[in-house]
Parts: sequence; structure tokens; C-alpha cells
Amino acid sequence: MKTYDLLIIGGGPAGVAAGVYASRKKLQTLLVTEDFGGQSVVSDGIENWIGTVKISGTDLAKSLENHLKAYAGEVVEIKTGKRVAEVKKHQDYTEQNPLFVSKISNASGSEVEEVVSKTVLIATGSSHRKLPAKGADLFEQKGLTYCATCDGPLFSDQDVAVIGGGNAALESVAQLSAYCKSVILINRNKTFRADPITVEKVLAKPNVSVITPAEVSEVKGEQFVNGLTYKNTETGEEKELPVGGIFVEIGMIPATSFVKDIVELNEYNKVIVDPMTQRTKVAGIWASGDCTDGLYHQNNIAVGDAVKALEDIYMSLSRR
Repeated sequence: MKTYDLLIIGGGPAGVAAGVYASRKKLQTLLVTEDFGGQSVVSDGIENWIGTVKISGTDLAKSLENHLKAYAGEVVEIKTGKRVAEVKKHQDYTEQNPLFVSKISNASGSEVEEVVSKTVLIATGSSHRKLPAKGADLFEQKGLTYCATCDGPLFSDQDVAVIGGGNAALESVAQLSAYCKSVILINRNKTFRADPITVEKVLAKPNVSVITPAEVSEVKGEQFVNGLTYKNTETGEEKELPVGGIFVEIGMIPATSFVKDIVELNEYNKVIVDPMTQRTKVAGIWASGDCTDGLYHQNNIAVGDAVKALEDIYMSLSRR
């Protein structure tokens, strides 16, 4: 059985960046991904991808795939439509010379194969927790979005709502308040999970208001969102709110269940890494991007994480 220098798991910005750097460094690599693009594939217009003024999520995904394939050659093998179901230590594993066996399957899990690698990079990202409201799925990318950074500028001079009560929600409110007519923050609890100082500063903005304790029960619109219905969680009273955009920030679900038995995860199931190197606490395994416990998560940051990890992986392999 062939032993790869590196197994990269994921085809978003982090995974692709790692693949490109692995090719340039001539590391015999296998990259496994169900598809390319990551979370942003659903975005109509990404305006913060450095070097490109604006690009759609689908075009970004194709650009990432093309870039990787242009460099892959005989160095980086790519398996698409596949996922890694398990990573475990090889029977010959030592901390000085790590070795891993990973199970790869198709989407249904009916076809399984095993591969051996000296190192592993987890770059599986995460997915946004969906808004559990009637009509929410119908209006995704039609006025309802999960990324203020990506889509916020599209809602300039409009009244918008942000759903959530954590730091991500408050940061979205702060960002949107700079160019939206008004921003209404809807939180299911009276208290916020965000840092108190952040809450105080953001809610002090003149075009920001709060509705709490409340949860959204329905998203309304025709071709695009034009309002929502929310229910007071204490009284049960329902009211309608006209808005042109809805930004959902109710948490992330990291794609890390397949490594929960080998690397350490935090309380949110994110992989714990050393921010200097992206190393996990298991020798031979690194992680980058949105599946990690890094403080901030964006496409550009995920790419930086992956490049940092690849530099460290290369040095680690060079010392063996």
C-alpha cells in the first residue's frame, strides 16, 4: 500500500491552499473532498476575497479547483465525491515518526478504502446552523444569508435583521450598521452571549435596535425577503417586522465528528490547535480553517492557516 507524505481532508479555501503548497514542495499528497468551494459556494457575490473585486461562490469554487489541478501534476492526487470517515494511528505510529490509517468512503458509505499517510491536515470547515423558521430554506440567498462579511454590502441603505446573541452576531450588527439604514438584532434570550463591552458599544449605535426575548417563526417574501414574523418567547405574542435582509448568526457546526476519537476538540467540537503552527496535540496532525478553535473565521484566514500549516508540515517531514 502506498504511503503518502500528506493527507489533506477538505476542498475549501484551506484545503486547496494546502494542496497548492504541497505540490510546490513536492510532497506526495492525497486530497479528499466531497466538493470544492466550502461555505461560500452559496454566496451570490463575495467582495472580500483578496485580489478579486467580486466573485460568486460558484465561480470561486471553480477557481479553487482549477488552481489546484493546474499544480497537482503527479504530486497531488485528488479524490472528489469522497469523504474521510475515520483517521486513526497506524500500528507503527510513534511520536517521532507518526503514521496514520484513514478510511475513505463515498457519500453513501458503501465503498470504503484505506490509505496510509505520514501526516494529516484537517481542513473540513464547518456549516452554519440553519434558522429553524418557516420559509427560511426558501429564501436562502434571496435576502436571507449566513455571512454579513460576504453579502452585507448588497444590503446598503436597507432595513435588515440579525438573528443571534453571540460575538458573531454582534460583530455582524456592527459591520452592517456602517452601511444599512437600520439593523435590528433579534435574540431569543434577554441576555447576550457576546462580550459585555461589545454588546454595550454595538447597541449604542444610533441605527441599531434590539428585540428580545424573541425567536423568528417565519421568513416572508415574494421573490426576495420582505419581512419576518417573530414570537416573544415569554408571552407567545407574534409580530411582523418588515426587513429587506436577514443575517443569521446562531452558531456553527464544525465538520469534525470523524476525528473526535483521535484529536482534542473544544466544547464546540472545534479542533484545538497551536495558532503558531496549526498543530493539534497529536504529533503528525494539523488543522486549519473553520473547523479549528481559531478566534476568527473567513476565507482569507483559512488560506493563511493552511499555508502556515503546510510550512510546518514540510519542516516536520524534512526533519524525519
